[in-house]
Amino acid sequence: MKIGLTAHPGKPKALDLASEMVRIVGDRAEIVLSDEAARADPGRPHRPLEEIGCDVLVAIGGDGTFLHALRRSRAPLLPINAGTVGVLAEVETRHPKEFEWALERLLKGFYFLEERMKLAAEVGNRPLPDATNEFVVHSAAVAKMGLFELAFDGHVAGRLRADGLIVASPTGSTGYSLSSRGPIVDSSIDAILLTAIAPFRTDPRALVLEPMRTVRLRPVDEAPGAVVVADGESEYPISPTRPVTIYRSPRRAVLVRFGSRFFQRLRGKRILPWSEEFAEEGPSIADLPPPS
Repeated sequence: MKIGLTAHPGKPKALDLASEMVRIVGDRAEIVLSDEAARADPGRPHRPLEEIGCDVLVAIGGDGTFLHALRRSRAPLLPINAGTVGVLAEVETRHPKEFEWALERLLKGFYFLEERMKLAAEVGNRPLPDATNEFVVHSAAVAKMGLFELAFDGHVAGRLRADGLIVASPTGSTGYSLSSRGPIVDSSIDAILLTAIAPFRTDPRALVLEPMRTVRLRPVDEAPGAVVVADGESEYPISPTRPVTIYRSPRRAVLVRFGSRFFQRLRGKRILPWSEEFAEEGPSIADLPPPS
């Protein structure tokens, strides 16, 4: 088995866990480090994430680390939380045994793969990298609203004055879209979410669209201009003559799972719209039967 390993280079805890993983796995599998995780084992060769061919990619960090990895690798991803929220994480390292048990189950093949929808986009005729969470369109000027035209399947639906618009996948429904009053959508569903950011003179309503639709957004005015941001990482300029078109990607995000489910993964993160005070504590991976 060939395992890729990446970690947030700015989080000492993530690098410590990466070093611990190298020790636990030992010679039972081949481990290839990304450039970001090179400090976890300085004597081991490392390479860019895009160049790591592996059976499974382990990412240690927070949601930003996981999204970064999903954009650069098509390998199934095992997300291990060493950050704060970690909505995408399968392994929570606050449980003492969970990290080691997760690695044992991974090595023995005791896991399944979960596929999630990604979004694709084009600016003019230029394709952009896929986004797992969302594409955000907003004014290029700080603290300036923009006037945006919306079109669905090539037909103009109207205009909206707002700070911007979020086009999210169900995975991204618990991210920026949620903070802008968008709905939580079960990640097993394919859908496109459209959420306005601080709209002017209209209620902040969100739309949930059938996944085969295309969404075209363009700034109406040349100034102050606008940009589209993919998963909070890469930024691309758009203009009245070069709009962005967003649609369901033919590629999928693939995640390694051990048995936890969507709502259980959101537990304790203050995301669900009901009180969790009296809810029974769900099992962690350390409570599952040991691999044999």
